[in-house]
Amino acid sequence: MVDGIGGIDGLKNLADKAKDVAEEHGDAIGAGLEKAGDLVDERTEGKYTEQIDTGVAKARQLVERLGEQGSGK
Repeated sequence: MVDGIGGIDGLKNLADKAKDVAEEHGDAIGAGLEKAGDLVDERTEGKYTEQIDTGVAKARQLVERLGEQGSGK
């Protein structure tokens, strides 16, 4: 049992909200992920470019999948 956020129903509502946000703002979220990745890459002086790019790509794919599952309200 999960208390504090409304139990199972609270988790379902949170997931639904995440899907709706991804659906409505997926492009902006993706752009923010790219900017964050570029900043981290710059700060690490390109030492982890490949890993950062992979992480950003996977995060963008997740946002895209969530957006596709949105309620379409």
